[in-house]
Amino acid sequence: MGETVEQAHAQATGDTDTRHDPGPRPDSTGTALELLVHGVGGATPGEMLDDPRTVRVTGDDIAAVFRRTEDADAESRPADYRDKPVPEAYVWCNLTSGNGTRALWLLLLPFMVANLAHWMRPAAEGRRPARLYGLLVRLCGLTLTVLLTAAACEVALDLAAWQCAGTRACADRHSWLGFLAPAGPDAGWWSLPGRRLALAAAVPAALVGLLWYLSLRTWRAYESQRPLEHDPEPDEASGRTALGRPGFWYGRRLVARLRAAHTAAGLLTVAVAVAAPAARFDHRPGGPALLDALGWLLEAALAVCGVAVVTVVCRRGRGERRLDRRLDRRLVRRLPLAALALLLLALPYAGWARPGWASAGRLPVEHAFGALALVQGALVIALAVVAHLLHRTGSDPRTAMRGLGGPAVAMLACALGGVMSGGVAQRVSDWLDGTGTSLAGPPVLLTWQASVIPPLLLVVLALCALLARATWRTARAERAAVAADHPEGPGDPARTRRIATVRAMAGLTDRAPLLIAVVSAATFVLGAGALAGALATGRTPAHAAEGTYPLVHGGAQTAQALGSWLIGLGFILFVTFGRRAYKDASARRTIGILWDVGTFWPRAAHPFAPPCYAERAVPDLTWRMATWTRATGGRLVISGHSQGSVLAASAAWQLAPSDRARVALLTYGSPLERLYGRWFPAYFGPAALASLHQEVDCWRNLYRLTDPIGGPVRLPGECGPAVDRAPLKDPLAYGRTALHPLPSPILGHSDYQADPAFAEERERLLARLRPGLPAPRPGGDGPGTVPAADGGHQGCAGRSSA
Repeated sequence: MGETVEQAHAQATGDTDTRHDPGPRPDSTGTALELLVHGVGGATPGEMLDDPRTVRVTGDDIAAVFRRTEDADAESRPADYRDKPVPEAYVWCNLTSGNGTRALWLLLLPFMVANLAHWMRPAAEGRRPARLYGLLVRLCGLTLTVLLTAAACEVALDLAAWQCAGTRACADRHSWLGFLAPAGPDAGWWSLPGRRLALAAAVPAALVGLLWYLSLRTWRAYESQRPLEHDPEPDEASGRTALGRPGFWYGRRLVARLRAAHTAAGLLTVAVAVAAPAARFDHRPGGPALLDALGWLLEAALAVCGVAVVTVVCRRGRGERRLDRRLDRRLVRRLPLAALALLLLALPYAGWARPGWASAGRLPVEHAFGALALVQGALVIALAVVAHLLHRTGSDPRTAMRGLGGPAVAMLACALGGVMSGGVAQRVSDWLDGTGTSLAGPPVLLTWQASVIPPLLLVVLALCALLARATWRTARAERAAVAADHPEGPGDPARTRRIATVRAMAGLTDRAPLLIAVVSAATFVLGAGALAGALATGRTPAHAAEGTYPLVHGGAQTAQALGSWLIGLGFILFVTFGRRAYKDASARRTIGILWDVGTFWPRAAHPFAPPCYAERAVPDLTWRMATWTRATGGRLVISGHSQGSVLAASAAWQLAPSDRARVALLTYGSPLERLYGRWFPAYFGPAALASLHQEVDCWRNLYRLTDPIGGPVRLPGECGPAVDRAPLKDPLAYGRTALHPLPSPILGHSDYQADPAFAEERERLLARLRPGLPAPRPGGDGPGTVPAADGGHQGCAGRSSA
């Protein structure tokens, strides 16, 4: 078989006519293959193949291709499959939801959201603006790493080691901190402020080490999967999308570089939190000259290493035009080691005995949170300016938020990081300080941020109320359309209202840009107000309102207390759901659905984000399709549902042109245009989808008006009806009929195979793919186009230009 594949590959590379295939090759087995790809939530091989007896053809326990047992040797019996295809099922659900430990990826949600912002770049020509956009998102991701590490330092170093252990009353309530107390019978060697900080630094350093290990482990499992090599095509030939570039699904080098930089940034943050308080004490007038000099040297070394980290993040982005096998081993090893060395030097420096040094108030690095918030706000503004300029040069009217989707999502990522950081700090502070009077508490900015949570929730509730009202109006307007679509049914007002309501609810997906825009704008305005209030007053909102009207003071106190509880409760629920998902398979599947949508894209902005499953799934599908078509000379239809259609399209782009022309595409419940085309226009925009329609053998798309995820592909011109079939009827029957004696359910996004139109369209595609039996064009002038059931044309070889 290996020799046959090589011979077929040689023939394929020598085939220059990629648009009009001459038919089966001499070594063709006459077999057609149907490759099924499931969507979100996963499926078993038995469910996909409608047979409990299945056998794994290729793959492992994580992702594999299955066949029915009776079809295992189908290629050796071509006569048995001349009138039917060989069905195969690609099962990839374990890439996202197979292991209980993946539920802990919920804690990496801000990193994942920031990584999504990278891929929401508007479609436009020119490399420099696109590179600047990616650079800004990478810097935003770097601030999130520093923020998370700073939050861990706030809890361990400030609240526990500096404030609680430095206060006798708090240390007495928590016996495990007794040996750190500065006075009392248990006071010992660790009671000095610097030594307490050095000991507590193990907690944030361990967190950074854990993130580094998880990133390294997933990097070896996902980014190191080598895709099928092929010659690069001009962007014009691949629809001006990067999804067809050889190195798109091979981000091994970039993730390794970013992992080194972010690990070093985390370790440097810990080193600054340990060394800065000691250096500040040493820099006072009359301090020890030796320690003063050591402090300046250590701070200079930390600054130089920090500049090196930022340089590494800014210097290189993704390399997609070729398969880059190189690895910057010196950088990957030396940068984190240098940061670790500085941290190890900071520990004895801070632990040096300093007479008269005592911990009082907050740790003198609390302004770091304000600086981080200011930098993140500036990056989001700059990102919005670049995105607006890109959208103006290559505008698409259906692009979400007029090209500002990326900046809005980046703003939400920063807000999620702030909420998680503030939630942990607030709850730990409340736990340590039982009376609420012995500790200074977390930084003032975190309290201000907690105070804006209630007004933000009011904005969200008001927007949800407006959307609910608009949905109710849409549902009323849809009743007439439902009656027109089901003229055979009797007048049942309850049934009509239910169908119309489901249609209206499905339309809420198209209103997501409005929701994201309002929430992100409100978050930006309220966050800016919180930052201004914290910097201007230096006090919590309740104390800043003292001396004003009692109503204002009471409102500030209420917002501060309610926001603190809400932000802490949200984080506790977050962790609780993750813990439940660790034990509950159904909850774990729900989380898997979130990752199916959120982790499709490679890690380009943040190396600590959950890994990209498509860097395993797309090469799997590409290798399977290419090797099978080259070895057998047959044609193949890849059938993708929901997220599986996105994987199928991405794999088709990765094929060589000669292989791509032998592949037909059947999509149903597909978010290719409705979600991916609108939110990721640079990669799934109209030009890219039109090019895919031109280059594959055939493409047909099915959708329902009741489907909240899938929708039409909306190709321009005559390509639209050639790909999109008219909306499928849902439910199949309005009332009881002879064919449907029991009430038909409203299927929505599921069970497209239950509709007779699915089998009809699949048969039309397979008829086109059967060797030696080309389907006629509508005019009867030879092979090419398959007539569609709804009057459109199955644009194959005789397509019109997009």
